[in-house]
Amino acid sequence: MSTVLFVHAKGGPPLEYALSKVAAKAQVHLLALSELPASSREACTRICASVSSSPPQDGQRDLVALIVDRARAVGADAVTTSSEYAVVAVADACEVLGFAGPGTSCVLARDKRLMRTVWRDKGVSQPRFRAVASAADLHEAAESLDFPMLLKAAWSAGSTAHQILRSPQDVDPAWSHARRVMTESEQLGYAELHVANAGEDYIVEEIVQGTAEDWFDEPGWGDYVSVEGIVADGEYHPVCLSGRMPTVEPFTERACITPVPLPRSVQEEIVALARAAVDALELRNCGTHTEIKLGPDGRMWVIETAARFGGAMTVPQIEEVFGVDLIGMLVDHLLGREVAWPPAVLTPDESHHAAGSLVVLAVDSQGTPWPDRRVWDSGLDWPALVSEGSRLSVVTESSLPDGTVVPVYDPAAGANTMAALCLLAAVDPVTVIRDFEALVDALPKVLPAAGETTTRDEEGRR
Repeated sequence: MSTVLFVHAKGGPPLEYALSKVAAKAQVHLLALSELPASSREACTRICASVSSSPPQDGQRDLVALIVDRARAVGADAVTTSSEYAVVAVADACEVLGFAGPGTSCVLARDKRLMRTVWRDKGVSQPRFRAVASAADLHEAAESLDFPMLLKAAWSAGSTAHQILRSPQDVDPAWSHARRVMTESEQLGYAELHVANAGEDYIVEEIVQGTAEDWFDEPGWGDYVSVEGIVADGEYHPVCLSGRMPTVEPFTERACITPVPLPRSVQEEIVALARAAVDALELRNCGTHTEIKLGPDGRMWVIETAARFGGAMTVPQIEEVFGVDLIGMLVDHLLGREVAWPPAVLTPDESHHAAGSLVVLAVDSQGTPWPDRRVWDSGLDWPALVSEGSRLSVVTESSLPDGTVVPVYDPAAGANTMAALCLLAAVDPVTVIRDFEALVDALPKVLPAAGETTTRDEEGRR
């Protein structure tokens, strides 16, 4: 039987889900580079042939050596990860081991400075940008780019440390706040594991004007989509598109919906831009998640891509909707087995129904903070809050324990201030949107009120 070493760190699909998909294809050993979710520890022991917890030491060589040594110890035939923060280290380890992996160029899909430079050189449509490493750099960039602009940490994920700059007066506060948030994120485990001082690197980019109304017939959709796919031996295989609700300022994702109700011809145009972006990075063997901004008159810009599958519930949604096991397909390929790739991007015509994931944030549909503090409770009467026939479940691994006060939303911290993650199955994408809109309106009313003496420690920040 083949053996796979799965490297766990923060981010990606739920750990129990990912491990079960790998275990269906091979014996799986787990190397945990960050603390295992409490709700998944028993499942990890049950699913995996071994579980090794080894927080990485400082320095690139130590982390790669750690993965290589563990892979050799368990007799692995392949190594993989679902985490944005571990993908570069896993890629380098695969190179040492001689395994199929993302390839050394996958650093281009992590460092937004390098990613954007390659795309600029290859003529891929994207917003104008500048790399920045200091407040002085940011002031200089602000003189050459047009406001409004978005400051991003070059190695971040989940909209962490995003700051909107609307005028030169915003430069210094944005720089200070972004750096503070990156320091806090590192303490929470949401940081690049392989590159020292990655929290010091940033880019600033012009905010291009998106419009959902020019693309979607129904209201409620956001102005960007993502293309989910796999690169196998350097060949890009787009699988499907996922849509979004409007983001919460600055650009924190609130909901992801599969499938996307756009005509096949339009989806193929979007995929063509995603293909240009992915091909330019010269990835080898990995999942991909490519975000595309939708503008007026058919204009599109690539926001960013990743050498791993979409996080949260994107992968389970695709399996729910299309019956496609992305993780299983990638594992089969890494082990040298034949894989039947989708001949073309999957559209609503091939879907069974629809699914979506909702991030619970303490803001309403307009991004306004809830009027009072509330306590998370996964035991709500969910059927009463969604449409008849819709099914909602709470993703325990990605949610706060019941009784925890919902964190105040911090625009700079993005998804780090989420309270919970919910998965919804419904008859069609529009029903998913309507159910999520109803939930966003209902939660600050139906969740229990918090006591007035709540302390910061009781808030349970992860």
